[in-house]
Amino acid sequence: MRAFALAVCFVAATSTGVAVYAQMPAEVPGKPDPTRVTGGTYTVDPGHTQVAFRYNHLGFSNNMGLIPASGGSLTLDPKAPEKAQVTVTFAVAALRSSVPALDEHLMKADFFDAAKFPTATFQSTSVKVSGQTAQITGKLTIKGITKDVTLNARFVGAGMNAMAKKETVGFDAEAQIKRSDFGLGYGVPMVGDDVSLQITAAFEK
Repeated sequence: MRAFALAVCFVAATSTGVAVYAQMPAEVPGKPDPTRVTGGTYTVDPGHTQVAFRYNHLGFSNNMGLIPASGGSLTLDPKAPEKAQVTVTFAVAALRSSVPALDEHLMKADFFDAAKFPTATFQSTSVKVSGQTAQITGKLTIKGITKDVTLNARFVGAGMNAMAKKETVGFDAEAQIKRSDFGLGYGVPMVGDDVSLQITAAFEK
């Protein structure tokens, strides 16, 4: 009887998988074509928006961690992209590295103090566009401290997401910051002060 039950479960699972794949679009819906972008206000797709941070550890390695987005918006007009406005909130309390003990320490007061400051926010103040790239300057707030930061952004693609059934536009961006500027100076210089930020963001409407 147990073997029969397992067989039934296997058939059901594989049948469901076939049905899901059968509904997949025949080609990738997003294309690196700016003419596919439509104007309006988009909201962050939190499942596909995150920032990876990289820092030097003891001079031996460049370690990384990931912070997912929890919200945000993008307002743009394809005819005037320099007037775009973007805000993204990142869930600091959901930060993850490959070391659970480090994740726990990063939540404490000598680092992010996540109980008091559970999120970090970037809000744009100006956009300079050059082809499919842009310099996005804005206010980055971490641990209640706000500094001007410029993101070097690149358009990735746009189109109708057949799975979410929403118009979607995506970008990559990168920036450099000093963590000590945001009250995160614990361990400097043994653990590097310079932090590289690599952001991938998807917005939908």
